Amino acid sequence: MRIYSSLFLLGALGVLSGPGAAAPPVDTSSWTCESCPYPKGTTGSVEVGVGAVSDDSAKFGDFTGLESKGAYLLLGGNVSHRGEDGYFADLTAADLGIDTRTLDARAGRAGAFGLQLRYSEIPRHFADDAATPFLGNGGNVLSLPPGYPAATTGAMPLATTLQPVELGYKRSRLDLGGSWVAGENWSYRVNLRQDKRDGTRSTYGSFFSTASQLAAPVDEVTDQFEVSANYADRRLQATLAYQYSQFSNNNTSLTWANPFQDVNGGDRGQLALAPDNEYHQIMGTASYAITPTIRASADLAVGRGTQNAGYLAPTLNPGLAATVPTLPAQSLNGQVDTFNGGVKVSAAPLEGLRLNASYDRNVRDNGADRLSYPRVVTDMFLRADTRTNTPFDFTQDLFRLTGDYRASDEIKLTGGAEYDRMDRNFQEVVTSHETTLWGRMGIQATDDVALSLKLALADRDHSTYGVSTWFGYSENPLLRRYNLAARQRQSAELRADIVLGEGVNLGLDADVAIDDYNESLVGLTYGRSSGVGLDLSAAITEAVHVQAYWRGDWMYSRQAGSAAAAQPDWWAYNNDDTTMFGLGLRWAAIEDKLDLGADVVYTRMRSNIDMDASAVMSAFPTARTSVDSYKLFGTYRLRENVSITASVWYERYRATDWRLDGVMPATVPSLLSYGVQPPDYDVSVVQLALRYGF
Repeated sequence: MRIYSSLFLLGALGVLSGPGAAAPPVDTSSWTCESCPYPKGTTGSVEVGVGAVSDDSAKFGDFTGLESKGAYLLLGGNVSHRGEDGYFADLTAADLGIDTRTLDARAGRAGAFGLQLRYSEIPRHFADDAATPFLGNGGNVLSLPPGYPAATTGAMPLATTLQPVELGYKRSRLDLGGSWVAGENWSYRVNLRQDKRDGTRSTYGSFFSTASQLAAPVDEVTDQFEVSANYADRRLQATLAYQYSQFSNNNTSLTWANPFQDVNGGDRGQLALAPDNEYHQIMGTASYAITPTIRASADLAVGRGTQNAGYLAPTLNPGLAATVPTLPAQSLNGQVDTFNGGVKVSAAPLEGLRLNASYDRNVRDNGADRLSYPRVVTDMFLRADTRTNTPFDFTQDLFRLTGDYRASDEIKLTGGAEYDRMDRNFQEVVTSHETTLWGRMGIQATDDVALSLKLALADRDHSTYGVSTWFGYSENPLLRRYNLAARQRQSAELRADIVLGEGVNLGLDADVAIDDYNESLVGLTYGRSSGVGLDLSAAITEAVHVQAYWRGDWMYSRQAGSAAAAQPDWWAYNNDDTTMFGLGLRWAAIEDKLDLGADVVYTRMRSNIDMDASAVMSAFPTARTSVDSYKLFGTYRLRENVSITASVWYERYRATDWRLDGVMPATVPSLLSYGVQPPDYDVSVVQLALRYGF
């Protein structure tokens, strides 16, 4: 059989039609394009309104920006322009009246160049009722009012000196970017990002057997820059990029006055805050189609991080300072080199069969000099021994082999093997290696039922488990760290998707994972996590759609401890349970006029810690958290381009936590706390806005 190209066929048809009478021209003036994707001109919408919050709550305002009682402005909108020859511009703004505001602008010419600007804010709020006697919160020096220091918190004049302290910060992010196409195969991209954080976060300061909660200042900036060149043709795609990151902290330290009566002259303490640092990285990727069924790819990244912030003074205690030897260096002069590289080959040797093989290597080389430093303990006394900084290094080699096979229209098989080797220094385990085998089967049992099952088995072993003393104290030689210890992991996942009827779909999933640390005598010895989920979507009518889900997760772990630093003499059993239920309704109550919706979410969390010890011990109380959230919302179209939107949101949060319940600033004699209690709130939010489209 001979095959002709479409171009040859068109030419032949043209020759055959040549001798006949010329066809009359076609009138296309009334033709319309029903699938043109880019309408020309300017369109957009503006939304203006007002909202109100019923109560103050830091927890409710965390990430939402609605932490304060009262009214707020609703302001947002978008505008889009499509011009001739592919030119475009888009501007979107949302939540401009609160602290979660975003602004996104894009412009350019399709297939030629593009510019982007994006700004966003995220507020963090950590506590409602934090109180402290310290003065100068938000700065890097905390002082105390008259009446301090005292022997215990009970002897402090807290009733007259406690004052509210705000714990939280605002993170703002600015993104600038540009891309352009140069010729048929080349394109380039430049991105700039700046993150700023401003506010406070909680920390601790201690003097021997006493401690205080402190508000550390947050005034940090992270700048990132990336430039890349990309090449792409039918067989080869490649990228070469340079990345730079710089972290700057405008506060190098936090100094605080000791609210407790000092021992040996320790009346002031100082903590170092996150130091300035920077990171450079060059990376490249390439992917090449060797044949239509074989593709090879590789990626490589080489980086260097540096940190040379100056050291703080070993102590602020003038009586102790004279006895402290000179530091061996003025800064860490830290340098870490990183290497990340990998290769991958994909092939389809047979119809329905695809194989993938890959190898990755990740290296961290810490080049900081190992020096011995004097050991000052909480500004009170000097230890006779010294402490040496430890430059941790590691090398990871990861091999993967996966394949999937379409056995028939109803059955698909997928499986793989993985080998992960880690080499470390200055740690209890020098070399660990983990082998993982897994397989998945997908079955289309009937036209309405699809099933999948995944099973996995992983085994981690290691070289001789030693005793590390890099931190200054010898540990129990029977202790095994869970991230280094020998472990066997078994896991299974099951999923079923069922069509119950026209427009009604049900999904069920279940999973379980079991970790057995059978060689650990002290430490984590067993862990199990399991979960079950249901999800349902139904189109009750063309106007009513319902979605619902339920999810339960259960986590259990067992650990052994030793008060005598020998054989285990106590055990702890942790049980953490979480259940969630959600229901969503969408109703086109009046076609093209009124749309209504509702969302309901219930969350329940419970945590238990049971103890088994030779000594008589009180059981830990159960910690519980419940969150109920209800939302009603609707849109009513006054005209084709004018709508009214309204919503009501109610959320109820309850928590009991024995670590915080009843712990006030003077509850513990040696701990000056904030007195923060678990979150407990009922908050309602009402919004009403007018939306105008043009």
